[in-house]
Amino acid sequence: MGAVAAALVLLMLPLVADHGAFTPGEAAVAPDGAACDATAKDAPLHFTLKDTDGRDVKLASFKGKVILLNFWATWCGPCKAEIPALVELQTQYSKDLVVLGFSVDDTVEKIKPYAAQYKVNYPMLVGLGRDDVQDAFGPLWGVPASFIIGRNGKICKKHMGIASKAQFEREIKGLL
Repeated sequence: MGAVAAALVLLMLPLVADHGAFTPGEAAVAPDGAACDATAKDAPLHFTLKDTDGRDVKLASFKGKVILLNFWATWCGPCKAEIPALVELQTQYSKDLVVLGFSVDDTVEKIKPYAAQYKVNYPMLVGLGRDDVQDAFGPLWGVPASFIIGRNGKICKKHMGIASKAQFEREIKGLL
């Protein structure tokens, strides 16, 4: 039985590699924080989203900075655990980095007090009804899901599941 399972895994590896699937916490390229891989795909930055104040936020306007796009929800425990690190990273690297929080299914009325409670210092984007954005970055198997996008607009790292501040910071520094 174990040999059959191992054979299936080996057969599926090319499919995983071809479709960009990742396991939780896995980086898209070298885990040492090296710069973006030459084969990295363009991030779908053509979207304009609303922030919690109703203002339009064009993802493409951040090209030239490193972007940490974090898909999250108020009901998600691991998302709550990640937010303090994201706040610290935004503070520490604000000159060259923008953290963007994309709430996958919460209303503005839920996001605003949550952001205040966690002292969020980066734009919180309203993703309710915007499955098109999730589909463009997906498939997303859950939240949190984070994408680190290089200054050139390429997706350099991808995390499905929680990542540590040290891991994010190492990857960000590799792109600065």
